[in-house]
Amino acid sequence: MHLLYLKKGSFFYEKNIITIVTVTLVVLTVALGGFYYLTKDDKATTPNSSNQKNRILKTSTTKDTDKNKNNENKSSTLGKTPETVTEPTVINGIILANKKHPLPANYNPGENPTARQKVNKLISDAQALGLNVSNQVSGFRAYDTQAGLYNNYVAAHGKQEADRFSARPGYSEHQTGLVFDLIDNQGQLLGSEGTNESSKKAAEWLANNAHKYGYIVRYKPEFVDKTGYMEESWHIRYVGEEAAKTIHEKNISLEEYLNAPGGDYAN
Repeated sequence: MHLLYLKKGSFFYEKNIITIVTVTLVVLTVALGGFYYLTKDDKATTPNSSNQKNRILKTSTTKDTDKNKNNENKSSTLGKTPETVTEPTVINGIILANKKHPLPANYNPGENPTARQKVNKLISDAQALGLNVSNQVSGFRAYDTQAGLYNNYVAAHGKQEADRFSARPGYSEHQTGLVFDLIDNQGQLLGSEGTNESSKKAAEWLANNAHKYGYIVRYKPEFVDKTGYMEESWHIRYVGEEAAKTIHEKNISLEEYLNAPGGDYAN
């Protein structure tokens, strides 16, 4: 009886051992399988250090490219002079001439025919409304002409003061052939200091309507820091109707519209 019990006990013991081993193997198999799939997923979703570096480099390059794209509007003529530049600064199809972006000394395009046609229409419409605007304008000026004017202002007012209202030769928008100074019937610059109320009224109309003809009033009092010049209510610049409309509606300077440096001379 004890022998039978022992044998029976051994039988159940061996059976339990087999069961435990079998269960353990099943658990290990499941665990290893799960680990494999988890590891497989990690490999599929997590890049190695080399791939991460490549991704970082690619992202950095993309950011640098975007940065360079934003800087494309920072003209290469920055800090140059009329004697060293070989062509005008053109941004998005618009010529920029200011104290940071000179024109070549030999740049002599003459009066732009489209700009002339548009200003004639502007003047005609203003006159039809009974505004104090004459047919007389001051338009294109060659480099040498501007040099004579500027030097006369410097002799009369000093260089620092002259720089506030007169461009140095090679930096004048008049040299682009796209600018006109409007004059009232009394022979004064439209809306300038000392003019009568009708001239000032005409200048106000000009500020509100120039964009309809593709023009902007280039030197507004709120743009002095951007343009580098004092207010000139008579000075209009042709940029085309689309650009003029945007500049007028946003009330921004041409420098802001083109995302280009402005302000005073570099030296």
